[in-house]
Amino acid sequence: MAEEVRAVAAKALAAPREVLTLRLGGEEYGIDILRVQEIRSYEQPTRLAGAPPHVLGVTNLRGVIVPIVDLRCRFGLDVACGSDTVTVVLAVGGRTVGAVVDAVSDVVALTPAQIKPAPAFSGVIDAGHITGIATLGDGERARMLILLDIEQLMSGADMGLAAQALL
Repeated sequence: MAEEVRAVAAKALAAPREVLTLRLGGEEYGIDILRVQEIRSYEQPTRLAGAPPHVLGVTNLRGVIVPIVDLRCRFGLDVACGSDTVTVVLAVGGRTVGAVVDAVSDVVALTPAQIKPAPAFSGVIDAGHITGIATLGDGERARMLILLDIEQLMSGADMGLAAQALL
C-alpha cells in the first residue's frame, strides 16, 4: 500500500505542470493555469479612493465585484495600456481577483527538468512570490519564464486585498 502511494506521488511530481504565459514589461512570466478563471479584454475599472496605486479599482463581473490589480505597477514597471493589454481573472485565496498584464501568450506544459529553483536574494529583492525559473526551447531560441506563486503574490499584505470572509 505504501509503495502504491509513493508511486502515485512520484507520478504526480513528474507530471507536466501547465502554466499560462504572460508578459509584464519585457519579461515573460508563468502562472498556474488552475488559478485562471478567464481572460478578458482590459476595461477601465471603477477607481476606489485611498486604494494603493497598484489596485486600479473594481469591476462588476456577472454580479460579482472584483478588485483589479495592475501587476505592472506592482512590479514597478511602466504602465501603458495597449491593444494586447488584458485582465486575467484569477481564483486566489478564496476570492476572485483581476490582474492586468501587458499580454498573454499561451499555455505551456513544463516538466520538472525544465524548472530550476529561484535564486536567493538575501533580502535585497522580495522574491518570495517567485517559485522558479523555467527554460523553454533550446539554443539561441531558448527563453526564460519566471514562475509566479500568484496566490502568495495576491495575498501579500502590501497588495491591500483582505482574504474573503468565509460564510
